[in-house]
Amino acid sequence: MVKQIVAGILCVLLSSSLYARDDISESKSFIGIEVGATTIEADHVFFGDNYEGNGVEFGLRLGAQNQQWRTLIALNYYDNVDDDQEYVKGIITFDYLLIDNSSIQPYVGVNVGYIDYTSDVRDDAGFLYGGQVGLMYLLSENIQVDISYRYSIAETDSVNHVAGIIVGLNYIF
Repeated sequence: MVKQIVAGILCVLLSSSLYARDDISESKSFIGIEVGATTIEADHVFFGDNYEGNGVEFGLRLGAQNQQWRTLIALNYYDNVDDDQEYVKGIITFDYLLIDNSSIQPYVGVNVGYIDYTSDVRDDAGFLYGGQVGLMYLLSENIQVDISYRYSIAETDSVNHVAGIIVGLNYIF
């Protein structure tokens, strides 16, 4: 089942990155990092059902964008030692840019991915999906800052949802 999900995500990523490239000269690729203030709601034996943990999530990102669309793949890590919650999350986002050719570009989008969650008594993994809204700001020709709110619902036995305010820094090439 996991192999089928990963294969499906890779197919969507490849096809969407081709869609985001209307014209090779207009398409831009980027690589970056992200950090976020994240809340995870999960079942936790010691704290009761639907416990919300807060912490910091770190990630790496890779993507492509043109004047209207952006495709992003991110790998994130979250570890809250105080609440004994940890996860690794891989997501793909598809964003529609609301303003063309501006240094500030608001966007809305959807995300799909996979989460591997671990706590002191739970070890769970599964599919997740959701949406995001945000702003991209072009600092220079090659540096872009991205601020977003991302919300994802998890299809696992333990995790209900993951939400956070994410700040990304992209190098455009």
